[in-house]
Amino acid sequence: METAIVRAVILLSVFSAFFLAAQVVLGALWRQRQKHAAINTRLRMIKEGGDREQIVARLRKNEPAEFPHLPPFMANAYRGLQRQFFAAKVPVSVGTALLILLGISLAVFAVMLLGAGAAGFKLTSGVIVLLLVLGLCIGLVLPLLVVSVQAQRARKRVEEQFPLALDVFVRALRSGHPVASAIDLLTHEMEDPIGSEFGVVADEVSYGAELTDALQAMAERWDNADMRMFVVSLSLQSETGGNLAEILENLASVIRARAAMYMKVRALSSEGRLTGWMLTVLPIISLLGMVTVNPAFYLEVAADPIFIWGFASLILLYFLGVFIIRHMVDLKV
Repeated sequence: METAIVRAVILLSVFSAFFLAAQVVLGALWRQRQKHAAINTRLRMIKEGGDREQIVARLRKNEPAEFPHLPPFMANAYRGLQRQFFAAKVPVSVGTALLILLGISLAVFAVMLLGAGAAGFKLTSGVIVLLLVLGLCIGLVLPLLVVSVQAQRARKRVEEQFPLALDVFVRALRSGHPVASAIDLLTHEMEDPIGSEFGVVADEVSYGAELTDALQAMAERWDNADMRMFVVSLSLQSETGGNLAEILENLASVIRARAAMYMKVRALSSEGRLTGWMLTVLPIISLLGMVTVNPAFYLEVAADPIFIWGFASLILLYFLGVFIIRHMVDLKV
Protein backbone atom coordinates (compact mmCIF):
# COMPACT_ATOMS: atom_id res chain seq x y z
CA MET A 1 0.00 0.00 0.00
CA GLU A 2 2.76 2.43 0.94
CA THR A 3 4.68 1.50 -2.24
CA ALA A 4 1.64 2.34 -4.39
CA ILE A 5 1.21 5.70 -2.65
CA VAL A 6 4.91 6.56 -3.16
CA ARG A 7 4.71 5.56 -6.82
CA ALA A 8 1.61 7.72 -7.33
CA VAL A 9 3.29 10.69 -5.66
CA ILE A 10 6.38 10.30 -7.85
CA LEU A 11 4.32 10.03 -11.05
CA LEU A 12 2.25 13.06 -10.06
CA SER A 13 5.42 15.06 -9.32
CA VAL A 14 6.96 14.13 -12.69
CA PHE A 15 3.75 15.07 -14.50
CA SER A 16 3.53 18.40 -12.67
CA ALA A 17 7.16 19.22 -13.48
CA PHE A 18 6.70 18.48 -17.18
CA PHE A 19 3.43 20.41 -17.25
CA LEU A 20 4.95 23.50 -15.63
CA ALA A 21 7.99 23.35 -17.92
CA ALA A 22 5.74 23.08 -20.98
CA GLN A 23 3.66 26.05 -19.80
CA VAL A 24 6.77 28.18 -19.30
CA VAL A 25 8.21 27.30 -22.73
CA LEU A 26 4.91 27.73 -24.58
CA GLY A 27 4.21 31.00 -22.77
CA ALA A 28 7.62 32.37 -23.75
CA LEU A 29 7.12 31.31 -27.38
CA TRP A 30 3.63 32.86 -27.46
CA ARG A 31 4.87 36.17 -26.02
CA GLN A 32 7.69 36.22 -28.55
CA ARG A 33 5.25 35.53 -31.36
CA GLN A 34 2.86 38.25 -30.18
CA LYS A 35 5.75 40.69 -29.96
CA HIS A 36 6.71 40.24 -33.60
CA ALA A 37 3.32 39.45 -35.13
CA ALA A 38 1.48 42.09 -37.14
CA ILE A 39 -1.79 43.35 -35.72
CA ASN A 40 -3.85 42.59 -38.85
CA THR A 41 -3.63 40.80 -42.19
CA ARG A 42 -2.81 43.88 -44.25
CA LEU A 43 0.15 44.85 -42.07
CA ARG A 44 1.42 41.29 -42.14
CA MET A 45 1.30 41.27 -45.97
CA ILE A 46 3.13 44.59 -46.08
CA LYS A 47 5.73 43.25 -43.65
CA GLU A 48 6.24 40.24 -45.95
CA GLY A 49 7.00 42.61 -48.83
CA GLY A 50 3.76 42.34 -50.79
CA ASP A 51 2.80 44.88 -53.43
CA ARG A 52 0.18 47.38 -52.23
CA GLU A 53 -2.08 46.93 -55.27
CA GLN A 54 -1.99 43.14 -54.93
CA ILE A 55 -2.71 43.42 -51.21
CA VAL A 56 -5.76 45.61 -51.86
CA ALA A 57 -6.95 43.19 -54.56
CA ARG A 58 -6.63 40.23 -52.17
CA LEU A 59 -8.42 42.03 -49.35
CA ARG A 60 -11.23 43.06 -51.70
CA LYS A 61 -11.68 39.54 -53.06
CA ASN A 62 -15.37 38.74 -53.66
CA GLU A 63 -16.38 42.37 -53.17
CA PRO A 64 -20.12 42.61 -53.98
CA ALA A 65 -20.73 43.87 -57.51
CA GLU A 66 -23.70 44.83 -59.65
CA PHE A 67 -25.08 42.42 -62.26
CA PRO A 68 -27.43 44.41 -64.52
CA HIS A 69 -27.58 41.61 -67.11
CA LEU A 70 -29.12 39.17 -64.61
CA PRO A 71 -32.73 39.09 -63.33
CA PRO A 72 -33.10 40.95 -60.03
CA PHE A 73 -33.61 37.85 -57.86
CA MET A 74 -30.56 36.11 -59.35
CA ALA A 75 -28.44 39.27 -59.04
CA ASN A 76 -29.45 39.70 -55.37
CA ALA A 77 -28.74 36.04 -54.60
CA TYR A 78 -25.30 36.17 -56.26
CA ARG A 79 -24.48 39.46 -54.52
CA GLY A 80 -25.48 37.88 -51.20
CA LEU A 81 -23.12 34.97 -51.88
CA GLN A 82 -20.35 37.44 -52.67
CA ARG A 83 -20.92 39.18 -49.34
CA GLN A 84 -20.79 35.82 -47.54
CA PHE A 85 -17.55 34.82 -49.27
CA PHE A 86 -16.03 38.26 -48.72
CA ALA A 87 -16.80 38.31 -44.99
CA ALA A 88 -15.58 34.71 -44.56
CA LYS A 89 -12.36 35.58 -46.47
CA VAL A 90 -12.70 32.71 -48.92
CA PRO A 91 -9.59 32.91 -51.13
CA VAL A 92 -11.39 32.05 -54.41
CA SER A 93 -14.17 33.79 -56.30
CA VAL A 94 -17.79 32.77 -55.93
CA GLY A 95 -17.99 31.31 -59.44
CA THR A 96 -14.84 29.24 -58.96
CA ALA A 97 -15.98 28.05 -55.53
CA LEU A 98 -19.39 27.01 -56.87
CA LEU A 99 -17.75 25.06 -59.69
CA ILE A 100 -15.45 23.30 -57.21
CA LEU A 101 -18.34 22.47 -54.87
CA LEU A 102 -20.46 21.20 -57.76
CA GLY A 103 -17.54 19.02 -58.86
CA ILE A 104 -17.25 17.61 -55.34
CA SER A 105 -21.01 17.01 -55.27
CA LEU A 106 -20.86 15.10 -58.57
CA ALA A 107 -17.90 13.05 -57.31
CA VAL A 108 -19.79 12.15 -54.12
CA PHE A 109 -22.86 11.31 -56.22
CA ALA A 110 -20.81 9.02 -58.49
CA VAL A 111 -19.24 7.23 -55.51
CA MET A 112 -22.65 6.69 -53.85
CA LEU A 113 -24.14 5.56 -57.16
CA LEU A 114 -21.40 2.97 -57.60
CA GLY A 115 -21.81 1.88 -53.98
CA ALA A 116 -25.57 1.48 -54.36
CA GLY A 117 -25.11 -0.57 -57.53
CA ALA A 118 -22.48 -2.75 -55.87
CA ALA A 119 -24.80 -3.30 -52.89
CA GLY A 120 -27.49 -4.71 -55.18
CA PHE A 121 -29.98 -1.81 -55.22
CA LYS A 122 -31.83 -1.11 -58.47
CA LEU A 123 -30.69 2.19 -59.98
CA THR A 124 -34.14 3.58 -60.67
CA SER A 125 -34.85 7.24 -61.32
CA GLY A 126 -35.92 7.68 -57.68
CA VAL A 127 -32.64 6.25 -56.40
CA ILE A 128 -30.67 8.50 -58.75
CA VAL A 129 -32.61 11.59 -57.61
CA LEU A 130 -32.11 10.67 -53.94
CA LEU A 131 -28.36 10.12 -54.34
CA LEU A 132 -28.04 13.35 -56.36
CA VAL A 133 -29.71 15.32 -53.57
CA LEU A 134 -27.44 13.66 -51.00
CA GLY A 135 -24.39 14.56 -53.08
CA LEU A 136 -25.52 18.19 -53.27
CA CYS A 137 -26.12 18.29 -49.51
CA ILE A 138 -22.63 16.94 -48.77
CA GLY A 139 -20.68 18.80 -51.44
CA LEU A 140 -22.59 22.08 -51.75
CA VAL A 141 -25.06 22.83 -48.96
CA LEU A 142 -22.91 21.96 -45.93
CA PRO A 143 -19.83 23.97 -47.14
CA LEU A 144 -22.07 26.97 -47.86
CA LEU A 145 -23.54 26.69 -44.34
CA VAL A 146 -19.99 26.72 -42.91
CA VAL A 147 -19.16 29.82 -44.98
CA SER A 148 -22.36 31.48 -43.76
CA VAL A 149 -21.48 30.84 -40.11
CA GLN A 150 -17.96 32.24 -40.59
CA ALA A 151 -19.37 35.32 -42.37
CA GLN A 152 -21.80 35.98 -39.53
CA ARG A 153 -18.96 35.79 -37.01
CA ALA A 154 -16.92 38.26 -39.05
CA ARG A 155 -19.86 40.69 -39.30
CA LYS A 156 -20.45 40.44 -35.58
CA ARG A 157 -16.78 41.18 -34.98
CA VAL A 158 -16.97 44.27 -37.23
CA GLU A 159 -20.04 45.52 -35.37
CA GLU A 160 -18.22 45.12 -32.05
CA GLN A 161 -15.05 46.82 -33.32
CA PHE A 162 -16.62 49.80 -35.05
CA PRO A 163 -17.52 51.88 -31.94
CA LEU A 164 -13.99 51.33 -30.63
CA ALA A 165 -12.61 52.44 -33.99
CA LEU A 166 -14.71 55.62 -33.74
CA ASP A 167 -13.26 56.28 -30.28
CA VAL A 168 -9.71 55.98 -31.63
CA PHE A 169 -10.66 58.19 -34.57
CA VAL A 170 -12.12 60.87 -32.26
CA ARG A 171 -9.03 60.87 -30.02
CA ALA A 172 -6.81 61.21 -33.08
CA LEU A 173 -8.84 64.21 -34.32
CA ARG A 174 -8.73 65.91 -30.92
CA SER A 175 -4.98 65.43 -30.72
CA GLY A 176 -4.57 67.35 -34.00
CA HIS A 177 -4.47 64.63 -36.68
CA PRO A 178 -6.24 65.30 -39.99
CA VAL A 179 -8.91 62.85 -41.15
CA ALA A 180 -6.59 60.92 -43.49
CA SER A 181 -3.97 60.58 -40.77
CA ALA A 182 -6.60 59.42 -38.27
CA ILE A 183 -7.72 56.69 -40.67
CA ASP A 184 -4.11 55.65 -41.18
CA LEU A 185 -3.80 55.41 -37.39
CA LEU A 186 -6.73 52.98 -37.33
CA THR A 187 -4.92 50.73 -39.79
CA HIS A 188 -2.07 50.33 -37.28
CA GLU A 189 -4.10 50.17 -34.06
CA MET A 190 -7.10 47.99 -34.95
CA GLU A 191 -7.15 44.24 -35.41
CA ASP A 192 -8.86 42.30 -38.18
CA PRO A 193 -11.25 42.57 -39.81
CA ILE A 194 -11.81 46.29 -39.40
CA GLY A 195 -8.11 47.19 -39.27
CA SER A 196 -7.50 45.72 -42.74
CA GLU A 197 -10.68 47.36 -44.03
CA PHE A 198 -9.55 50.82 -42.99
CA GLY A 199 -6.17 49.91 -44.50
CA VAL A 200 -7.89 49.29 -47.84
CA VAL A 201 -9.58 52.69 -47.51
CA ALA A 202 -6.22 54.35 -46.78
CA ASP A 203 -4.61 52.67 -49.82
CA GLU A 204 -7.51 53.66 -52.10
CA VAL A 205 -7.26 57.27 -50.95
CA SER A 206 -3.52 57.25 -51.57
CA TYR A 207 -4.24 56.00 -55.12
CA GLY A 208 -6.51 59.01 -55.73
CA ALA A 209 -9.99 57.91 -54.67
CA GLU A 210 -12.25 60.25 -52.71
CA LEU A 211 -12.33 59.50 -48.99
CA THR A 212 -16.13 59.37 -48.79
CA ASP A 213 -16.30 57.08 -51.85
CA ALA A 214 -13.76 54.68 -50.35
CA LEU A 215 -15.61 54.64 -47.01
CA GLN A 216 -18.95 54.16 -48.78
CA ALA A 217 -17.48 51.20 -50.66
CA MET A 218 -16.36 49.71 -47.33
CA ALA A 219 -19.88 50.13 -45.94
CA GLU A 220 -21.36 48.43 -49.00
CA ARG A 221 -18.90 45.54 -48.75
CA TRP A 222 -20.06 44.80 -45.22
CA ASP A 223 -23.65 46.02 -45.69
CA ASN A 224 -23.29 47.84 -42.35
CA ALA A 225 -25.67 50.64 -41.33
CA ASP A 226 -23.22 52.03 -38.73
CA MET A 227 -20.57 52.54 -41.39
CA ARG A 228 -23.09 54.29 -43.61
CA MET A 229 -23.92 56.70 -40.79
CA PHE A 230 -20.20 57.35 -40.37
CA VAL A 231 -19.87 58.17 -44.08
CA VAL A 232 -22.90 60.48 -43.94
CA SER A 233 -21.43 62.28 -40.92
CA LEU A 234 -18.13 62.86 -42.72
CA SER A 235 -19.91 64.06 -45.88
CA LEU A 236 -22.14 66.51 -44.01
CA GLN A 237 -19.26 67.86 -41.94
CA SER A 238 -17.13 68.42 -45.05
CA GLU A 239 -19.98 70.37 -46.68
CA THR A 240 -21.42 72.29 -43.72
CA GLY A 241 -18.55 72.36 -41.21
CA GLY A 242 -18.77 71.72 -37.50
CA ASN A 243 -16.92 69.83 -34.79
CA LEU A 244 -16.32 66.43 -36.38
CA ALA A 245 -14.92 64.92 -33.19
CA GLU A 246 -18.08 65.78 -31.26
CA ILE A 247 -20.30 64.50 -34.06
CA LEU A 248 -18.50 61.16 -34.18
CA GLU A 249 -18.47 60.87 -30.40
CA ASN A 250 -22.26 61.25 -30.38
CA LEU A 251 -22.47 58.76 -33.23
CA ALA A 252 -20.43 56.23 -31.23
CA SER A 253 -22.82 56.67 -28.28
CA VAL A 254 -25.83 56.10 -30.57
CA ILE A 255 -24.21 52.98 -32.07
CA ARG A 256 -23.48 51.56 -28.61
CA ALA A 257 -27.04 52.22 -27.44
CA ARG A 258 -28.38 50.61 -30.61
CA ALA A 259 -26.08 47.63 -30.09
CA ALA A 260 -27.31 47.25 -26.49
CA MET A 261 -30.92 47.27 -27.70
CA TYR A 262 -30.02 44.76 -30.41
CA MET A 263 -28.46 42.41 -27.86
CA LYS A 264 -31.61 42.61 -25.73
CA VAL A 265 -33.73 41.74 -28.76
CA ARG A 266 -31.41 38.85 -29.61
CA ALA A 267 -31.63 37.57 -26.04
CA LEU A 268 -35.43 37.70 -26.14
CA SER A 269 -35.52 36.00 -29.56
CA SER A 270 -32.76 33.45 -28.88
CA GLU A 271 -35.22 30.57 -28.53
CA GLY A 272 -36.83 31.33 -31.88
CA ARG A 273 -33.48 31.71 -33.65
CA LEU A 274 -32.17 28.45 -32.20
CA THR A 275 -35.38 26.72 -33.25
CA GLY A 276 -34.95 28.15 -36.74
CA TRP A 277 -31.39 26.85 -36.98
CA MET A 278 -32.41 23.43 -35.71
CA LEU A 279 -35.32 23.17 -38.15
CA THR A 280 -33.00 24.23 -40.98
CA VAL A 281 -30.06 21.92 -40.25
CA LEU A 282 -31.75 18.93 -38.61
CA PRO A 283 -33.50 17.55 -41.75
CA ILE A 284 -30.20 17.55 -43.69
CA ILE A 285 -28.24 15.94 -40.84
CA SER A 286 -31.02 13.38 -40.26
CA LEU A 287 -31.10 12.45 -43.96
CA LEU A 288 -27.32 12.08 -44.18
CA GLY A 289 -27.13 10.19 -40.89
CA MET A 290 -29.88 7.72 -41.81
CA VAL A 291 -28.35 7.04 -45.22
CA THR A 292 -24.96 6.48 -43.56
CA VAL A 293 -26.29 4.13 -40.87
CA ASN A 294 -28.95 2.30 -42.89
CA PRO A 295 -28.87 3.04 -46.65
CA ALA A 296 -31.68 0.59 -47.37
CA PHE A 297 -34.12 2.70 -45.32
CA TYR A 298 -34.43 5.23 -48.18
CA LEU A 299 -33.02 3.33 -51.16
CA GLU A 300 -35.66 0.60 -51.00
CA VAL A 301 -38.45 3.20 -50.88
CA ALA A 302 -36.81 5.21 -53.67
CA ALA A 303 -37.48 2.34 -56.08
CA ASP A 304 -41.20 3.21 -55.96
CA PRO A 305 -42.22 5.40 -58.97
CA ILE A 306 -44.20 7.77 -56.73
CA PHE A 307 -41.06 8.52 -54.70
CA ILE A 308 -39.86 11.23 -57.12
CA TRP A 309 -43.04 13.29 -56.74
CA GLY A 310 -43.17 12.88 -52.98
CA PHE A 311 -39.47 13.66 -52.55
CA ALA A 312 -39.67 16.73 -54.80
CA SER A 313 -42.66 17.97 -52.81
CA LEU A 314 -40.74 17.51 -49.55
CA ILE A 315 -37.80 19.50 -50.92
CA LEU A 316 -40.09 22.34 -51.99
CA LEU A 317 -41.78 22.36 -48.58
CA TYR A 318 -38.38 22.36 -46.89
CA PHE A 319 -37.17 25.43 -48.78
CA LEU A 320 -40.50 27.17 -48.19
CA GLY A 321 -40.20 26.46 -44.46
CA VAL A 322 -36.60 27.76 -44.38
CA PHE A 323 -37.70 30.95 -46.17
CA ILE A 324 -40.56 31.55 -43.73
CA ILE A 325 -38.44 30.77 -40.65
CA ARG A 326 -35.63 33.10 -41.74
CA HIS A 327 -38.09 35.97 -42.19
CA MET A 328 -39.69 35.25 -38.81
CA VAL A 329 -36.40 35.40 -36.90
CA ASP A 330 -34.79 38.21 -38.96
CA LEU A 331 -35.44 41.03 -36.52
CA LYS A 332 -34.42 44.59 -37.39
CA VAL A 333 -33.33 47.07 -34.72
